[in-house]
Amino acid sequence: MTTDTQKNKVNLLGLDRKAMEDFFVTLGEKPYRAQQVLKWIHFQGVHDIHLMTNLSKSLREKLIEVAEITLPEIAYENTALDGTQKWLLRLADGNCIEAVYIPEKKRGTLCVSSQVGCTLNCDFCSTGKQGFSRNLTPAEIISQVWIAARHLSKDHATHDRAVTNVVMMGMGEPLLNFDPVVSAMNIMLDDFAYGLSKRRVTLSTAGIIPAMYKLREISDVALAVSLHAPNDELRDVLVPLNKKYPLKELMQACNDYFKEDPRRYVTMEYVMLAGVNDSPIHARQLITLLKNMRVKVNLIPFNPFPGSGYIRSDKATIDNFRDTLMAAGINAITRRTRGDDIDAACGQLVGQVKDRTKRSEKHRQKLLSAS
Repeated sequence: MTTDTQKNKVNLLGLDRKAMEDFFVTLGEKPYRAQQVLKWIHFQGVHDIHLMTNLSKSLREKLIEVAEITLPEIAYENTALDGTQKWLLRLADGNCIEAVYIPEKKRGTLCVSSQVGCTLNCDFCSTGKQGFSRNLTPAEIISQVWIAARHLSKDHATHDRAVTNVVMMGMGEPLLNFDPVVSAMNIMLDDFAYGLSKRRVTLSTAGIIPAMYKLREISDVALAVSLHAPNDELRDVLVPLNKKYPLKELMQACNDYFKEDPRRYVTMEYVMLAGVNDSPIHARQLITLLKNMRVKVNLIPFNPFPGSGYIRSDKATIDNFRDTLMAAGINAITRRTRGDDIDAACGQLVGQVKDRTKRSEKHRQKLLSAS
């Protein structure tokens, strides 16, 4: 049984350095204690306050009374043939989220979720068809990094740096959960925690323009934009948010994001859908849209899911599309599909969502009526 005291305990896992310093000040302690505890939790991978031996016994006892370090339960984990790993994490309320680790020769990228489900309902994304339950807390976001880092390291500490890059590209729209996402990214960047470079933490958004400008003012993480269409008419269908924030405004926000740093660029994500957005005409429209912008285009082969109604563009079409962009001076690459045999590829994360939007039930009924 959970007591009222337990309910009111602060989960130290989700406190960034400023929040941790403020917490210790309220306890009558010096702010530098924040650095010590951050290092214990995130660098050393310790989640037992008793083991934080450079804190006095009396401070540890005080912390145990008012604080805790609580992690989600690993409900399921699987490894794909290509080495991609996926964790299904069960939260305290029964909802589940997914995190995916993609190993490469010179880096290891962790794809992190920011919401339980997603509100945006992009037409080609399995996550969006699950509906939406709620935002994640900072602790629930950073717990995905903590769990992956520990499970992937040789001695179960986080300082092995198996996770060298984090992308906020899992379940949800990060900018619709702004403050918790920023707090979690602060922990990722903190030298006393994971010590990741600002260029190695990337936030992906469908284009919440006011939040993009707000993020620009308080964080210098990398930015990726889920573009997926070169004109408003098509993007209104694929990314319905476009009806509120159309391409002209979105491109201006992208231009402004790194205005003070000419060495940095925005990544444009473009899922390749056969017969939908992959023609030579679409390529030329995309060239016009991105003219004179500092961008990299990431072409993503579509990853199918039941009832999507879309088909992946074939390799020749994707290659021709990429070559057309590159001939026009636009840096374009094709993302290698990873983890699709365990539904861990881009657009396939579904978790287990207590759907408040009823969208998942509508999608299920649609599949039943089509069968």
